[in-house]
Amino acid sequence: MNTICMVGTGYVGLVTGACLADFGNRVICVDVDAQRIETLKAGRVPFFEPLLEDLVQRNHAAERLSFTTDLVSSVRAADAIFIAVGTPDRGDGHADLRYLFKVVEDIAPHCAGYKVLVTKSTVPVGTGRRVHRMLRDLLPAGAAADVASNPEFLREGSAIEDFMRPNRVVIGAETDRAREVMRDIYRPLYLLETPIVITGLETAELIKYASNAFLATKISFINEVANLCEKVGADVRVVAKAMGLDQRIGSKFLHPGIGYGGSCFPKDTEALVKIGEQAGVDMRIVAAAIEVNGERAEMAVQKLGGMLGDLRGRTICLLGLAFKPNTDDVREAPALKIHKALVQAGASVRAFDPVAMERVRALDLDITLCGNAYEAMQGSDAVVLVTEWNEFRTLDLQRVKSSLKQPVVVDCRNMYARDRMQELGFRYDCYGS
Repeated sequence: MNTICMVGTGYVGLVTGACLADFGNRVICVDVDAQRIETLKAGRVPFFEPLLEDLVQRNHAAERLSFTTDLVSSVRAADAIFIAVGTPDRGDGHADLRYLFKVVEDIAPHCAGYKVLVTKSTVPVGTGRRVHRMLRDLLPAGAAADVASNPEFLREGSAIEDFMRPNRVVIGAETDRAREVMRDIYRPLYLLETPIVITGLETAELIKYASNAFLATKISFINEVANLCEKVGADVRVVAKAMGLDQRIGSKFLHPGIGYGGSCFPKDTEALVKIGEQAGVDMRIVAAAIEVNGERAEMAVQKLGGMLGDLRGRTICLLGLAFKPNTDDVREAPALKIHKALVQAGASVRAFDPVAMERVRALDLDITLCGNAYEAMQGSDAVVLVTEWNEFRTLDLQRVKSSLKQPVVVDCRNMYARDRMQELGFRYDCYGS
């Protein structure tokens, strides 16, 4: 049984730690947040992710998964140390690596024997090489360590399935010893014949950015096609379906609408552009994808203005606050961008989301949070469907109509059919048809 120290119990760290424990490894999750550690010891997960709480409780009860604030003893006990701390945009497009490097500085003096230090966080190309140099200078006498890059490819809302049955596992490691430790940690996936990509540090680091940037570009591409469809009278949903039937293209990430959000795509696309700048490469396609995505939320406000006129004094209902369904994550959420634009235009905002209400309440915004969708719509001048939660796909449309001051709907996820909505007497707009 391998012993793993997982530094960081945020989204990536906790999901990874719980899943690796379920593989049969012994995982010690470490965090500086004592309150979070106590919450996890009690079997509660501090964010919403389907199936995760059960996985945490089951492996904690089996004594394969533990939680502590004691970094020193955890490092000493571990064969591999995974770093899963935040690497947010530092404000200029570059990834902020200070938390990662601080962890390396804290870990190194307490290493004894041989360790593999694994960067699980998304980091720019060259970070692993820099960590290796730091370890060379900081390790105590007699200790040895290798650095590995093991980027995550977890989708919020389906992270457990993504980890347990991944499309691939990427391992950047440059010694036989480090590669063997990493193979052993992921041994259960070999039985499933999961593709394991073994490569160097720089290549592994770039794979994560390139993958996310390509998916973000695919989203922005279909949204540009949606803009064209609105002008020429075509239906982007049919265009996207026909495109997706081509196996060279595929149907995933061809869903027109309000664009991407969350903690990964916005940050990683910006970072890849900056990595390109540092290397003297102009990442023009990625930069264009970022620009297209930045316009999507404002388009929803423009559509509202086209139907309502001046938005000053209007009350607008937003349905959906999380950046996507099955998560409570509101980082870079399109709904919050729409909210900001509406408030700047002088409108009041009412809103409902099935799981993200507390996240938004903590932001202390000028917004009225309601108990359900119909309460949020009551007395509003229009409703904007922002997040494609399943319960918003099956609304009682007659009740929607009677709840609103006027039957105005902007559907940012194309959940309803225009013809049907117009037959029911709605003034309806969506993206790309």
